[in-house]
Amino acid sequence: MALTATIFKAELNVADMDRHYYADHALTLARHPSETDERMMVRALAFALHAHDRLEFGRGIGVADEPDLWLRDLTGRVELWIDVGLPDERRLRKGCGLADRVIVYAYGGRSVDLWWSKAQADLARCRNLEVILLALETTQAMAGIAERRMDLQLTLQDGEAWLSCGGSRFLIERKWLVGKPPAGF
Repeated sequence: MALTATIFKAELNVADMDRHYYADHALTLARHPSETDERMMVRALAFALHAHDRLEFGRGIGVADEPDLWLRDLTGRVELWIDVGLPDERRLRKGCGLADRVIVYAYGGRSVDLWWSKAQADLARCRNLEVILLALETTQAMAGIAERRMDLQLTLQDGEAWLSCGGSRFLIERKWLVGKPPAGF
């Protein structure tokens, strides 16, 4: 018998003062049986940081031709390709060839250093790639607030991001390994 995804619902409020984007989004997050709460919450965070009416989740783990999230224009052209975790270099090169901008939200503590030391040289030619390291403390805190129903609030101002859920509020610690942080960061 095949295992099915666990469904999480999140009401997301985004107040992005840097982009002048203020909106509410009702998210349905399907957590694959092999996916951790940490990875699922990083996907939700990636959505919140790049929130847009056309931003959508990919079909999930195991689908090689789709990112975790993407933003396509009305013709289907990929404007933004977002992957979370430590994706394969071939996958990222493919994304860089298809999309205007590719972003990786890398997490996992010391394993990120090992992954990046191997992938960095191979990805040096990808001029439209950003790799952003999320602090282990941040992703573990996000995993700790994962519930089947969540009310999330993301506030961005001067490049600084804060995530709130219930009584928890914490700074999203990010470090750019490749690419440039937003102005004012």
